[in-house]
Amino acid sequence: MTDARYPIGPFETPTAPATPEIRLAFIEQLDEAPGRLRAAVKGMTELQLDTPYRAGGWTVRQLVHHVPDSHINAYTRFKLALTEQNPDIKTYEEDRWANLPDVRSVPVETSLTLLEALHGRWVALLQALDADDFTRTFQHPESGAFTIDRALAMYAWHGRHHVAHVTTLKTLRGWC
Repeated sequence: MTDARYPIGPFETPTAPATPEIRLAFIEQLDEAPGRLRAAVKGMTELQLDTPYRAGGWTVRQLVHHVPDSHINAYTRFKLALTEQNPDIKTYEEDRWANLPDVRSVPVETSLTLLEALHGRWVALLQALDADDFTRTFQHPESGAFTIDRALAMYAWHGRHHVAHVTTLKTLRGWC
């Protein structure tokens, strides 16, 4: 790993059209993400949770709270794309969200439980979609149009990405 910001590499939009098998793999990654994050932080002390995963980066605590914040926004975007014609979505200031008082005061268990419940709903939705549903789009004001297929690939990566931040930090610090 040469760039601590991207322990599994930066997200790359798939170039090939999604097949049912590829979609299933991404859905499985979303399904596994809450458990993998929970396992990554299991046994960490409060001091360890308050350790940045890299110089200038968020703390593990901020990462744990960030993932459901991000995925709630994504889930909403998916539902908008499924119920509206190419809706414009709103961005959010993730750095500001990561510094709100609840991130410092709410136990990480709350966000882990929230992530499990959210992914339960999200995975159920995705498993019920047909091939045409995955081609539906939403419009991101900075990045342009996203298909559900592309967004699914990105959020499957996103969960793995942040779990790797935690596990890499633990390995580097000898906490495992």
